[in-house]
Amino acid sequence: MRLSPVRTALLSMFALFAAAPAHADLRDPLTRDNSVVLMVDYQPQFVFSVQSIPVLELINNAVGLSKAAKTFDVPTFYATISAQSFGGPFFRQLTQARPELTPFDRTSIDAWQEPRLRAAIAATGRKKLLVSGLWTDSCVTLPVLAALKDGYEVYVVVDASGDVNRESHEMAVQRMIQAGAVPVTWMAVMLEWQGDWARGNTGAQVQKIAQEHGGGWGQGIDYHQSMVAPRK
Repeated sequence: MRLSPVRTALLSMFALFAAAPAHADLRDPLTRDNSVVLMVDYQPQFVFSVQSIPVLELINNAVGLSKAAKTFDVPTFYATISAQSFGGPFFRQLTQARPELTPFDRTSIDAWQEPRLRAAIAATGRKKLLVSGLWTDSCVTLPVLAALKDGYEVYVVVDASGDVNRESHEMAVQRMIQAGAVPVTWMAVMLEWQGDWARGNTGAQVQKIAQEHGGGWGQGIDYHQSMVAPRK
């Protein structure tokens, strides 16, 4: 019996979800106490060819993620590949946002194969690993798959990652989902870390990050502060 295109697509979708391993802990929220961030290969040599997302948007989102991690004291690791001989330095915007971080440089395409980096992440004792970087289909996908195999619950920050074309990015994201990773966006992660606006010690910093990197949401905060708040 020939299946209709719609039915074939639905069956493929069900197969995709069935293939993804079940991780009960993925239903637990991301918090400042259970998260660790890995940001991979934000380097000139790789961003030159990024077409899946506008480069300015990519940089904006990556800096927003890194600043958010700092606000919540979430351990964050930068990684480069062949920085001195090929890839070039980590993005200036990211090193300026986090001058206390020294990137782990390596030669392996898979950052998870760098023993110093893997040991540093393990030493945090945290199992919810957020990964972003360039390119999605290689230097993001490979450590994500390896970390999943090592028992981490992995979240891919898709809007802070980029690739040479949209197909490469999207197919990589699908592959990681099938392996058990969870796609997220950087602002959603920041809000999940905040959890409750009554936590005023970080709430003001979150709003500042939103004003600097949050697009329309940031403009809304500007409007409220200049037009609404003074009238109260």
